[in-house]
Order: sequence, then structure tokens, then C-alpha cells
Amino acid sequence: MTQTQARTQTRARTVFLLAHTGRPAAVRSAELVVKGLLDSGIGVRVLEAEACDLPLPGEVELVGEATPQCLDGCELLIVLGGDGTLLRGAEFARASGVPMLGVNLGRVGFLAEAERDDLDKVVDRVVSRAYEVEERMTVDVVVHRNGDIVHTDWALNEAAVQKVSAERMLEVVLEIDGRPVTGFGCDGIVCATPTGSTAYAFSAGGPVVWPEVEALLMVPISAHALFAKPLVTSPDSVLAVEVLPHVPPGVLWCDGRRTVELPPGARVEVRRGAVPVRLARLHHASFTDRLVAKFALPVSGWRGAPH
Repeated sequence: MTQTQARTQTRARTVFLLAHTGRPAAVRSAELVVKGLLDSGIGVRVLEAEACDLPLPGEVELVGEATPQCLDGCELLIVLGGDGTLLRGAEFARASGVPMLGVNLGRVGFLAEAERDDLDKVVDRVVSRAYEVEERMTVDVVVHRNGDIVHTDWALNEAAVQKVSAERMLEVVLEIDGRPVTGFGCDGIVCATPTGSTAYAFSAGGPVVWPEVEALLMVPISAHALFAKPLVTSPDSVLAVEVLPHVPPGVLWCDGRRTVELPPGARVEVRRGAVPVRLARLHHASFTDRLVAKFALPVSGWRGAPH
């Protein structure tokens, strides 16, 4: 039995806390959340590398290595930060199977369930277990070169194939379910999940897809072609992007966090992920209301359907 496991057995409940320690707002928020949870008898676990930047009491449990096992025994992963920190938290959540509860300290934060003004409510809901868990689709990504698998990855939002050189377009051919669709020069291609439809794919002109819809998106970025519309496919489809031979290389980005170079002739396949990310939800508000709030959409004058 490890030291972490021994300490976990002494607590009835434990929550893992992940914060963007470079933000003063995250440090203050972490302090409030930790105090509220400890006062309610819930243990808190934090990465040792982050603890030195947080004003934490001595009873907080510290773990040294950032591995999926560091969440063993935890019922929830609370993440404080912006979109980048939330995506970092999603990596922990997917690998461990522990639900993630995001508190937005950034600008948009579609993955977040609460804002910084809701910290007391967050603690109360965690203490009373007044939250639900939903699963979000991911994508699995495989890179082939000369018939060999040279890289594997995954994404919650999107896998983006992009050009490297600012002065040269990326030349690609798109394929869906083993059949070619079209080819063109472009700045890149975004292969996204419904969760990612409000992220990079949205900026590239893709449609907003409600999270409960099971689908895959393929959205060109600045394509030099007459037919370069966003495509929405079955969740069971296999999307492929082939970088043409004898052209400048590209690069693959997964969730804007993990990257690998794509040499000429590389082939990127994207399919529904085998492992979802579990998100803790505090509210029953519709995605429509969340969309309006996050993007500050103008809805004044709406009167609703007649009764």
C-alpha cells in the first residue's frame, strides 16, 4: 500500500484539485474551495508541484507525480482556470475516469460548470453530492506514414491538421469512410467533436452542435477551393486527412496541447474515441441558455411561444 492510499483510507471522501497557479484569481479561488471542503470533512489532494504556489493548510494531501493514479480514491476532480487548464484537467479525467467539475476563471469556458462567483455553491453541491455526471465524446487519432503507425493521440475538442509555414499552404485530400471527398490547399483542417464545435471549429466557421448530438465534424481552415464547406458525419465514421507528398510538412495539434509533426505523405485518421471524458454538472440549464450566456448573444425582444 502506498502512502497516498493509506491516507485516502483515513478519509471518507476525497477531492482532487487542479488550478492555474499562475493566476491570482485561481490562487484565491483554490484557497476558498480547499477551506470549504476541509471544513465539511472532505479531504483535498493537490499536486506537489502546485502546492508551493497555493496557500494550503497542512492537512491537504500532496502527490508528487502527475499520473492517472494520483486520482485513485477521489470522487471528483475540481479544476480552476481558463480553457487551457480545463483541457489539462480533461486529460486527468479521461485517464482516471474521475468526473471533472470545472470552474471558469477565463473568458468563455464552455467546459466549465461554474463561474468564480459560484465557489460557495460549488462547495455546497460537492458536499451534498448534488451534481450529475455526463459523458462527452472524444476522438482517437492515429498518424500513419508509409503504412506504419507513427503516432497515436486523442482529443476532447478537436484534432487539427495545420500548416507549418506561413507563406505556403498545406495541400491535403479529405476522406470519409474510406472514400475521397475533395482536395485543396488550405491553412488546415479541424476534426472536432460536438463538445469542440464551440472551440477551434467554431472559429473556423463550423456549425454549433448540441452536446447530446453524436457526430463528428470536419471543418476546413481558409481553404482555397470552391467546395470547402464544414461536414458533419456519423459518429461511427472514420475521417482521414492525407498530406500530399512532395509538399511542405504539416503539424497535428490535439486540443491545442499536444503536437506532432506531419511529414509529406502522412495520413491522419480520426474516429470516435473509445474512452469518454466524464463531466460533473450542477445545473439543468439547456445548452441553448449556455450558448447565449457564453457568447453574450442578443436575445432582447424575445417573447416566447404563445400559450
